[in-house]
Formats: sequence, structure tokens, C-alpha cells
Amino acid sequence: MKFGPLSLSSRSVTLAAVLVGMVSLAIGAHAALNKRSLEVAKALAVADTTGSIAVKPPRVALVIGNGHYPDANGPLGQSINDARALTTILRRDGFDVITVEDANRDDMRRAVRRLESKIGPDTTALLFFSGFGIQSGRESYMIPVDARIWKEADVRRDGLSVEAVLGAMKTRSAKVKLAVIDASRRNPYERRFRSYSHGLAPITVPDNALILSSATPGKVVDESSGQYSLLMAELLKSLDTPDPDAGAVFSKTRIAVSRATNGAQVPTVSSSLAQDVPFGSTATMAARKAGG
Repeated sequence: MKFGPLSLSSRSVTLAAVLVGMVSLAIGAHAALNKRSLEVAKALAVADTTGSIAVKPPRVALVIGNGHYPDANGPLGQSINDARALTTILRRDGFDVITVEDANRDDMRRAVRRLESKIGPDTTALLFFSGFGIQSGRESYMIPVDARIWKEADVRRDGLSVEAVLGAMKTRSAKVKLAVIDASRRNPYERRFRSYSHGLAPITVPDNALILSSATPGKVVDESSGQYSLLMAELLKSLDTPDPDAGAVFSKTRIAVSRATNGAQVPTVSSSLAQDVPFGSTATMAARKAGG
């Protein structure tokens, strides 16, 4: 069988070339889009300890408010209010906040593990605790509501060391470590010890950290009247200003509390910061400036 020469018009050739070109562009665009999506996903997501994928926010906080201790004469009226108020402000300012109220020992330890899972090398991590605190072995312990404390060893068994949480932040390579500890209260456990130390111990400050405690080490603070503790009331005022820097916020709070009590309560600010740490998010700071 014989075939004659194949004849193609110039129009057919042109159309074929155009179709080939369009197919090539589509394939190239699809490949580029897939590559870009993978790059973005890798940049935003990291594997947590359970093997799942989670976006790591730049600022995280653990807020604990313990008010109802069975061994106390009555509930701490301000601790939970303080925790809720601070949670609202921190979320407004872009923090991913874990909040627990009337936490027992297991609740507090689980909350710390959740905090750890959210910390990455560029994270600012914050710890807030309001409740009873006790010093033991030169460390300050946050006391859960189910603590069974009859001797000093029970403090280390049931309590959660502030230094341990700060150490966990450091181990997870948090860029900035912040802590506000409002626990220098006269607690119901101290009278059970034949010898004990009042208040909290000086808190060891890791690198690039800032810590605000409600009183001078070794001093106790009586409950004030009002919805919030005096420390929290002044801290909220200091946070609600344009461009709030953490160092300035803590220092203003310290001075305001000292003045309000005529020096009877002097909070402690301990810092090893090597940089400014803004509290407000870009959006909230812009809104505050716009509002005057």
C-alpha cells in the first residue's frame, strides 16, 4: 500500500505549536505552585512530639489561677479574676494562651507540657501564676489546689518549681522567657513546719529572661480589696499603653505597687534581657496609637 506525502497547512502547524506551548506552560505552572506550597508548609509547620504537624506561634503563655485550696480558711478571691483578665489582654496582644483554673498537680504538669510543645527557637514564652507559693531548698514552688503538705519534702513532691518551668523554656530554646509570679501570700501550710521561710525565694533568672514577683524575697503580701490583686491591677494599667515594652511594663508595675502601699509591698523585677520585648501586637499597638 502506498501513501502520498502528508500535507499540513501553515495554519495547522501554528495551532499545534500554540497548543503544545499552552500545555507546557500549564505543566510548569502546576509544578511551580506545588513546589511553593511545599516550601510554605515546611516554613510554617514543624513536627511536635506526637508526630503531628502544628504551627508554632511566635508568642505563647501559660496562665494559672488557683483560688480554692481546701486547706485554706477561705478561697483566694482574686487569683482566678487575675488569670482571666491577663488571658484576655495577652490574647488581644497576639499570645497563644493556655489557661488553667484551680489546677491540681496533674493539671499543672499537663499544662506545662502543652506550653513546651508550643515553644520554638523564635518564641517568646510567658508564665503567670497566682495562688499560694512556698520556697524550699532555695527554689520557689507554685502550689496546686490538691496539695497535701505536712512537711517541707511535700512541697517539692506536690509543688511545681518556677525554676523548673523556666528551665523547660530554656531547654526548648525559647528566645525570650517571661514570668509573673503573684504568690507571695501567707499560706496555710507554713504553720505545719517547725521551721520555714516566709514568702518566696529569689528566682534564678536564665539567659534573656524577665521575671516579676509580687514582693521582695522572704516577704508576704496580704490580700487587698478589689476585683484584682494590687500587682495585677497595676500590671493591667501598664500593659494598656502605646508601645508597651516588657521591661518598662514590669518596672512601672513595681513602682506603682510600691507607691500605692507606701513601700509595704515592693515587687521584685529580675532581668537578663539582651533586647527590647514588645508586649503588644503590631495591630493592637497601631490601634492604640490611632486612639490617641
